[in-house]
Amino acid sequence: MHIPDGFIPLWQCIIYGLIIFIAWIFTLKWVVESLIKLEKEKPTDKRIFSYILLFLFLTLFAFVIQAFNIPVPFGTSAGLVGAALIAIILRSPWGAVLVLTPVILVQGLFFGDGGLTVLGANILNIGVIAGFTGFYIYKLAKPLGKIPRALVGGFFAGLLSLVVTSAAVAVEMWLAGTFPLVEGLIFMTFYHAIMGVVEGIMTMVGCVLLMVLRSEGKSQKSKDIGL
Repeated sequence: MHIPDGFIPLWQCIIYGLIIFIAWIFTLKWVVESLIKLEKEKPTDKRIFSYILLFLFLTLFAFVIQAFNIPVPFGTSAGLVGAALIAIILRSPWGAVLVLTPVILVQGLFFGDGGLTVLGANILNIGVIAGFTGFYIYKLAKPLGKIPRALVGGFFAGLLSLVVTSAAVAVEMWLAGTFPLVEGLIFMTFYHAIMGVVEGIMTMVGCVLLMVLRSEGKSQKSKDIGL
């Protein structure tokens, strides 16, 4: 999924960088709005600390699962991303951009996983496209009810977040003149559909756990206020 240096012309890298600059304006706007909302709720120090730990955990989680990649003919590589689950947990696709941007930066700077000139393209694919795809597919499953949504919506959110993003990467490689369009789309989507099954199961399990934790949290809150 990560695009290496030299696979995209510099002028196209600049365009992707500008897109991510705009995406980060919206991400920071979401962060500020979330902080204002949190401040109005007058959170305890323990709750603030739990949010910090959650961010660190999600960052480490994404870094670990993205460390495993397999090469793709007429493509880049196939691997897990975690964007859908992160967006669902943080209740916003901008949350995926927030968490995955530092992950992609560290991968490119210190581990050679993805290039430095193509940071914009990689953040666009892994953070924005995967995050938005997974989040809104899960949102579409809301009429199914809580449990079916967690199972069906969670699975397809993870699966399709990889497939759609891999298709986007294939198109970007074609626009860059690096790979042929048809072969790139076939191999990228095929390999990521296989990896997407694992991503879907991972996201589904995460959604079920999240549903249980939030239900327990609401029940505890009700007990605390005497309901």
